[in-house]
Amino acid sequence: MTPRVVGRFAPSPTGPLHAGSLVAALASWLDVRAAGGQWLVRIEDADAPRCPPGMGDVVLAQLAACSLRPDEAPCWQSRRGDAYAQALAALVAKGVAYPCACTRRDIEGALAARGVALARDAERVYPGTCRAGLGGRNARAWRLRVPAGTLYWQDRRLGAQQQDVATAVGDFVLRRADGLWAYQLAVVVDDAAQGVTDVVRGEDLADNTARQIVLQQALGLPTPRYWHGPLVLAADGHKLSKQNGAAALDLRDPAAAVREALAVLGLQTARAQAPPAELLQQAAAEWGHRWPLPAAAHNPALLQVSLQDSPKENP
Repeated sequence: MTPRVVGRFAPSPTGPLHAGSLVAALASWLDVRAAGGQWLVRIEDADAPRCPPGMGDVVLAQLAACSLRPDEAPCWQSRRGDAYAQALAALVAKGVAYPCACTRRDIEGALAARGVALARDAERVYPGTCRAGLGGRNARAWRLRVPAGTLYWQDRRLGAQQQDVATAVGDFVLRRADGLWAYQLAVVVDDAAQGVTDVVRGEDLADNTARQIVLQQALGLPTPRYWHGPLVLAADGHKLSKQNGAAALDLRDPAAAVREALAVLGLQTARAQAPPAELLQQAAAEWGHRWPLPAAAHNPALLQVSLQDSPKENP
């Protein structure tokens, strides 16, 4: 039997959907529908303090107004704590997760002592301070012991990708100092639990992919295929986001909102005049011709990835 294609849209309900959110949701829906698969919605509300009560339902209502309805009841991360705890326990048992006592100031101090210049928005690469133990300090967070080497994978839209996670990120957080579950752990556990075969999301999340693949491998979980799509930009050229005050999606005319999202995705269906449900069906057919799933879609082994030792510097 041909493995079923399963995709998902996973919004964080820190606010209502905006135009960029709709583009991501629509791309995921089109990718699944073009393959005759199953489309799921996961409300990523694990960071409860940032999610206003009832906002998840607002997001679901916005999707429904655009005729984007999941094939199963939505999954809520806030109800999945036990699954994340089991995954962390498995990583600890394997010896690839460890407690960390470092604060942000500790990390920045350790990097500064090594002569590492810290730009304001630059990644704070964890220097491995607690890898050998806490030194009598109290644990604050839990981190993954990242293997050395460069990870290679193929993005369906961006092409060949690679990252040395140990060098670019370092041992990343699995459970935060405030007790909340880190995004990377939650998304990997949930994608596997929901049987997700294809992750379609915005290009701003492409940098997370290598960390998620490393974590999938550590947990013995399958790696989905990835497609990272174009972003909607604000007037200042930055990504449209809730953090920079993006306006809530205007759904007074849902069909117009869908057409605008289709235009961002470069689909000719954006010119059609039809109700949202009809626009979606036309666009799914166009998507299937433009972004067909690779032959691996018919193979239980999904994305092929490799981890190779980083080349040693010349002495």
